[in-house]
Amino acid sequence: MKLIKHGLVYTMTKDEPEILDLLIEGTKFIRIEKDIQPEANWEIIDAQGKNIFPGFIDAHSHLGMQESSIGFEGNDTNETTDILTPHLRGIDGINPMDITFKEAALGGVTTVGTGPGSANVVGGTFCAMKTVGHRVDDMLIKESVAMKCAFGENPKRCYKDKNNFSRMSTAAKLRELLIKTKEYDEKKKAAKGNVTKMPKWDMKLEAMLPVIHKEIPLKAHAHQANDIFTAIRIAKEFDVRMTLEHVTDGALIAEELAQEKEFRLAVGPSLHSRSKFECKNLDFEAPAALSNAGIPISIITDAPVVPQQYLAMCAGLAVQSGMKPIEALKAITIHPACHLGIEDRVGSIEVGKDADLVIVDGSPFEILDTVSMVFVNGELVKE
Repeated sequence: MKLIKHGLVYTMTKDEPEILDLLIEGTKFIRIEKDIQPEANWEIIDAQGKNIFPGFIDAHSHLGMQESSIGFEGNDTNETTDILTPHLRGIDGINPMDITFKEAALGGVTTVGTGPGSANVVGGTFCAMKTVGHRVDDMLIKESVAMKCAFGENPKRCYKDKNNFSRMSTAAKLRELLIKTKEYDEKKKAAKGNVTKMPKWDMKLEAMLPVIHKEIPLKAHAHQANDIFTAIRIAKEFDVRMTLEHVTDGALIAEELAQEKEFRLAVGPSLHSRSKFECKNLDFEAPAALSNAGIPISIITDAPVVPQQYLAMCAGLAVQSGMKPIEALKAITIHPACHLGIEDRVGSIEVGKDADLVIVDGSPFEILDTVSMVFVNGELVKE
């Protein structure tokens, strides 16, 4: 048993923090109360004068997909031989031994949604995983949380010499894949298990079945306003779930996006250069404007675009641009947990949830060396 006493706890179930004691057994919180009396053999951690937060979560990262200090040999972010690769799984490209995982954990980022990049119209599945461990299989919270798809410049640029020169073509290819998947699904259902009547097995269409069954969302890369609205149009047309990723033009269309309540938004990365035209409006106004419009956003790094350990700093810069501090905290805790569909495990400090904690001297937004202790699954990873 571990008992953390006297800390000011931001549970994320309430907007105001409370001085609480946290009792951890194994990997879970089992009691969260005021003044829990310790028993013999319990490990006692005094957090008096410190702030305690749930482990920080990034809903959109490529952690482990593009290894540090190496080029092609360690870059598995995109499979650029085929514009439609729904059958690829992010878990097969992640190297959890890369130093960036340790850096993430020491910065308080305990969970990430990580997976393929945005070169392809459809790129494969994202997973949700912890940032501590040696083997992906043991670090997973959920193997498949979303199917990556992309709009805008990236599929145009990467496949302009391979039959994808326009935004119209990108949208058409996604529509065609969804239509084929629905037809494939109907044929499978009509066969009623009779193998002689089943359609020819198709690995790509099999991978898309969870999307049309609404078991996982499309995770739609879209920076520019028109691309965001194209993504929404297709999701409604095919009645599939979708999350919107990056949303760089969000400040320009905040009122319209506030009406689209079924679409969760992951906003960023805002802490980097305007590296392409569709990012010309890049700044921290977007997360602030969208949050202030009443949208429960997640702030993201798109690591390694912004190093994973600077997630809390990005939230702080959003506060500087007008985002409410409590909403910025939610944007790196409970909102990304909901974005990834793992809020039953992480994102808030509640009995029965994973004991992932960040204990901070002062504000988590200001500088990383204010992080004094980090726990993942109840185990101390930084002191």
